Amino acid sequence: MLLRDALGETLRHARVRQNRTLRDVSTAASVSLGYLSEVERGRKEASSELLAAICVALDLDVSDVLDSASVTMRHGRAVPDAAVRSGANDLRIVMPYRRTPSEPSVV
Repeated sequence: MLLRDALGETLRHARVRQNRTLRDVSTAASVSLGYLSEVERGRKEASSELLAAICVALDLDVSDVLDSASVTMRHGRAVPDAAVRSGANDLRIVMPYRRTPSEPSVV
């Protein structure tokens, strides 16, 4: 699975969970509806600036979206447990496990 596919799945999942339309998010992110659709389908690479704008429009942290995309890539498909609601209409993407600062990182 490519990163653009995993990011697209993650962004689409977040948008749908928030009951928002492509048009709503594209307007809020100042990106064309067609381009956002292509990003969600994994057909276009989102630049870091575009990804940041989409995340702001969805009220998500870029780092959380990247974490969730990483889980999706690891499993080869979207992982439902990788996304949880943290508020009434607020979606936060989280990893099921986070390394604590005392644990050594693997490079």
